[in-house]
Amino acid sequence: MTVERGTVVLVELDPTVGHEQRGVRPCVAVSDPVVNADQRFPLIAVVPVTGTAGVGALYPALAPGSSSGLAKPSFALVDHVRSIDKRRIRRMFGQVSPSELASIDRGLELFLGLGG
Repeated sequence: MTVERGTVVLVELDPTVGHEQRGVRPCVAVSDPVVNADQRFPLIAVVPVTGTAGVGALYPALAPGSSSGLAKPSFALVDHVRSIDKRRIRRMFGQVSPSELASIDRGLELFLGLGG
């Protein structure tokens, strides 16, 4: 299964610990599909999505609609980025817009200290 960056996927996140996002929820794929395809174990990095508004660069807004597959205004939880096995993916919906993916990337740079 190839999952492009920016794809909205429905993921089973349980089991979890502490403050990690849990349950079945949409997530945005953020890892490079070429790198994922070369791994011995098919892992993919995802950012969970929530309907609860967040403030700041770590919680970019995502619009609902047919292109993303999101049913309501949502927010990416960049500070909850995690790697998952592709077997956790239950369904693929659509794609976030290029500007939304760029906002997620800016949040990842900030959260991971990659901005220089």
